[in-house]
This record gives sequence, structure tokens and C-alpha cells, in this order.
Amino acid sequence: MKKFEAMTLEETYRLACDALGCSMSELRYEIVQYPSKGILGFFAKPAVIVAMRENSPSEGRKQRDYQAASAKKAKTKEHPATDSVREEKSEAKEMNFPGEEKTLTTETESHEAIIENFFDESSSETQHKSDSGTVDEEALQKEIENRIKELMEVSCFDIDTVEVDVVEKTAYIFLDGEDAALIIGKEGYRYNALSYLLFNWLHSRYDLYIKLEVAQFLTTQEEMIRHKIQPVIEHVHREGWGRTRPLDGILVQIALEQLREAFPDKYVGIKRQRDGSRYVLINEFNSRRQ
Repeated sequence: MKKFEAMTLEETYRLACDALGCSMSELRYEIVQYPSKGILGFFAKPAVIVAMRENSPSEGRKQRDYQAASAKKAKTKEHPATDSVREEKSEAKEMNFPGEEKTLTTETESHEAIIENFFDESSSETQHKSDSGTVDEEALQKEIENRIKELMEVSCFDIDTVEVDVVEKTAYIFLDGEDAALIIGKEGYRYNALSYLLFNWLHSRYDLYIKLEVAQFLTTQEEMIRHKIQPVIEHVHREGWGRTRPLDGILVQIALEQLREAFPDKYVGIKRQRDGSRYVLINEFNSRRQ
């Protein structure tokens, strides 16, 4: 056994392998001391191992094969019938079944095709227009529903209800199911991500805006924001300007829509603070108040 020392265990292993002329799998070692960084660089300790080279691969393999054969022979004498059954099961597990492999490959390829086609513009060349030239909203709704259902089926979420209505260039999408809460996520972050994904797809493909509702989540958030911005609306009526408190994710968008509806003749926009949080500012169009 030889002693090797370095600042990390990985370095000691490398030094030992180089010195003994062997690979890591052939190295037999014992850790004498684990490395320590100490305190502010003081009292640092290196890694220390003692190691030796194992028998050559061929000798080690012969020894292991001999031990395994001896043990197997002993077991066969004691339990011949049981051992035979175990051998058959072991052989069955090691066999390759092309049919099963093909099924798994086909299923994986199918999932990948669904995701790729979801964003592939060439896969949706149909214009969804009737003979009069107007958009066939029913056919468009059906296609969007089917595509979202396919996406949900290959995802990890259990969503059994997908409904789509297209009204005035806006797709109203409703999702519900056992995993609706998981799709919303903590503080609605996963809901925001899904909304962003669907908007990018529908706006670039069909020139549609979206409104996504997952198990009444949006309705609940809109009602909550309506109560939260009521004092802001009253302040704007008195002072002519106002601002909300910092809001997260979808909440700032909801507040923006509601305040623009309440003050159509004023400037209503989203502002960002130094810490990255966002709020909605309301003032006169020519005002510089921040």
C-alpha cells in the first residue's frame, strides 16, 4: 500500500492511478483523511489515501468467475428446482424483445411529433375560411381544442376538460381537471408560463389574443384585484393620479386592464422598480409624475 496526498480526493485518485499504472476500477484504496478548507484559509487539511493496484483485469475476472461458479454449484445442489426457475427468469429478463422496444420508440416519437407540430407553422396551412371569405370560428375553435388536448395528453398534468371559444380575435380557453391546481402553480407562475406559450402560438399562427381560465383561477384573481385597486381608483378621482402597490405575474396585467377600463382618458401603464417588481401608474397623458 502506498500513501498519496493532494488537496482533493479526486486529485489523490489521479495521482494513485498514475503512480500505480492502473485505472480507477483497478484501484484499491482507503481514505485516511478527508480534505478540509479550514477557516479563512487557515488550518486547511489535504486529502490522504493509501492505495494499491488490484490484480490484473484478467486475473480478477477469472477469480470472480470461479467464485460465482462455486457459489452457483453449491446452491444448485441444495435447491435444484428453485435455482432452475430463477435461471429461466433471469434469462427471460436479459432477452431483448424487439416488439416492446418498437412500442416504446413509437410512443416517444409520437410525443415528440405532437410537441414539434404544436409550433410548426407548416402543419397548419388551413386558413379556416368559409366560402364567403369570413373566418370559420367553429372549425378554428375545434382545431385549437384538439391541439391543446394533444399537448395536455403528453404532459404530466391530468387535464380532462379543454374548451375554446373564439370571439372577436380573442381565444377564450378554459382548462380543468384533477391537476388544475398544479398547472396554476405557486403564485400563478406556471399559469403565466402556459399563458405566454399559448399566446405566442395563437398570435403568431392565427393572429389571436388569448384569455386563459384554469378552474376559475382567473375569475378569482380578477375579483381580488378589483377589491385591491378600489382605494387606488378613489385616490385618482381625488388627486388626478395614483399607483398600485407592486404586483406579481398575472396580477399586474389584470390590474392594468381594469384600471384602463376605469380611466380611458388617462395614461395607465406598467412601471418597473429597481428591485424588479412592477406596479401600475395612472396619471394625465402629459404628466411626468412617477
